[in-house]
Amino acid sequence: MRFPWLCVSRGGGAALKLHPQTQVLSSLSAPSRNIRSSAVRASSSHYVTTPIFYVNASPHLGHLYSAVMADCSHRYKTLQGFNSKFATGTDEHGLKIQQAAAAAGRDPLTFCTEVSERFKHLFSSCNISHTDYIRTTEQRHRQAVEHFWSVLCRKGLIYKGSYEGWYSTQDESFLTPSQVGDVVDSTGNEIKVSLESGHKVEWMKEENYMFRLSAFRSQLLDWLTGNPGAIQPERFYHAVIQWLQEDLPDLSVSRQRSRLQWAIPVPGDPEQTIYVWLDALVNYLTVAGYPDKHKDWWNAVHHIVGKDILRFHAVYWPAFLLGAGLSPPQVIYVHSHWTVAGKKMSKSLGNVIDPLQRSKMFTTDGMRYFLLRQGVPDSDCDYTDSKVMKVLNAELADSLGGLLNRCTAPALNPAQIYPTFCSQSFPPEGQTRTRAVEEDYHMLETVGGLPGVVEKHYESLQVYKALEVISACVRLTNGFLQRHTPWKLDTRDQGDQRWLDTIIHVSLECLRVYGLLLQPVVPAISDKLLGRLGVSLSKRSWEDLEFLPRFKGIKSPFEGRTLGPDSGVLFTRLESPGVEKQKKPKQPKKSYKLASSK
Repeated sequence: MRFPWLCVSRGGGAALKLHPQTQVLSSLSAPSRNIRSSAVRASSSHYVTTPIFYVNASPHLGHLYSAVMADCSHRYKTLQGFNSKFATGTDEHGLKIQQAAAAAGRDPLTFCTEVSERFKHLFSSCNISHTDYIRTTEQRHRQAVEHFWSVLCRKGLIYKGSYEGWYSTQDESFLTPSQVGDVVDSTGNEIKVSLESGHKVEWMKEENYMFRLSAFRSQLLDWLTGNPGAIQPERFYHAVIQWLQEDLPDLSVSRQRSRLQWAIPVPGDPEQTIYVWLDALVNYLTVAGYPDKHKDWWNAVHHIVGKDILRFHAVYWPAFLLGAGLSPPQVIYVHSHWTVAGKKMSKSLGNVIDPLQRSKMFTTDGMRYFLLRQGVPDSDCDYTDSKVMKVLNAELADSLGGLLNRCTAPALNPAQIYPTFCSQSFPPEGQTRTRAVEEDYHMLETVGGLPGVVEKHYESLQVYKALEVISACVRLTNGFLQRHTPWKLDTRDQGDQRWLDTIIHVSLECLRVYGLLLQPVVPAISDKLLGRLGVSLSKRSWEDLEFLPRFKGIKSPFEGRTLGPDSGVLFTRLESPGVEKQKKPKQPKKSYKLASSK
């Protein structure tokens, strides 16, 4: 039995090597142990959320990254037959919004609506398939927040007290002394800042409502130690465990209305408004149908958050939920940030990336692919336009697009069909080989095991790892074609013709698998690829991933079928914007001509 071994890197140009140490993919004939039956999936729900985005400024690259990650998870689960819900939206209360609206000369709701529409437009333009878009200014949300607050009050978890401590308006966050440090500002004055965000903090003393956060430290530790996969990747899980080694002070969950008007009033006390983070976090319950119809969805909730808001989602939120008699989130997926040419994005540096503009420049699917291919959740990732072009040209235009073009070109496939597989040319292992060689069998095993590996990475939202192995397999298939040079075969010879048909059949089967697996990442490109192969919409689910059935003696539903219409290049190569290409002497166009009877 042969086993394939992959050695791939995060970048776009890594070569595939056989590695003797680490098994990565299972054999062609072994079913994936990770893929659950369609009956189980059909009875299961999946609920994925992005953070709701704060409307004090226009959307940036990090917002799109969160949304694309969630969209990928939603599309993947839908392909598997799950009943999936996907929520995103905008967080519209708080002091920052109140101040930003005043500075813009708008009333707060008008200001929020204008910015929220920009997020909606971005998500629509980037093919984000959310099933619910929640705004915290909606009446359904206010009702959910008021009910949630009342439940906590009835359980004795909210009390009136005096809060004195540090507060960051930028982060809308209360801080402990250990979270605050001293720095010197641009004018030479010493100021206090949040050690985590770097934002300025101020000392605040006022009478507020307090949540008994201190009572939940042991319950939070029990939850996490009993569910080590509850926070992913692992480094963030350990960070939260470390936070919980310290005492948790009770948390102020309201502000005096005289300071903060733009918020939901505390039920029964119009002089106080609800803390913006308690308000915002309840949005996940609002979308699930809280307080009456949330149970079916709440047990399947998966949050996607940036590392800067992990404490709110992994400490405060689970404590609120436990206090209200609800279970903590099933999984919290955490991702890191994007820098630009090695520097943090900031308005002062003028390096904030406009995701809508870049999606127009590099195409919607191009930006989706780049963010998920280069986005490593464990660590910050760096963005440059040149890096986008390099990755997309290498992997989508040249490797995947080139493979499709070769296999469907009239020169190699004049009948424009899914040709016949010849088991004599490519016999099962153990039989005498005629045309196929050792590397070809390795390729079949690798591609046959690919769905199981991709599923594992999609499940953990390590999408870049899934795209690494898919990209490596695309290179293997290109190598298969290059190794056997089908354009040199003599079609007057029946043996050559059968081998040519087999090469194309195998290559089209590889492409079909790649197209199916890439649907959550690049839906438009996958649709174009599968359409060109003549794969109907009814044959594009996770259940249709069986690879090369003819090699196992099983009838193929595609063999002999006509290919779909030629809709042009799969992904057009990108050129540097604003740079005129130097004129080069015309080169003769490369073509593959088969020997014929003429």
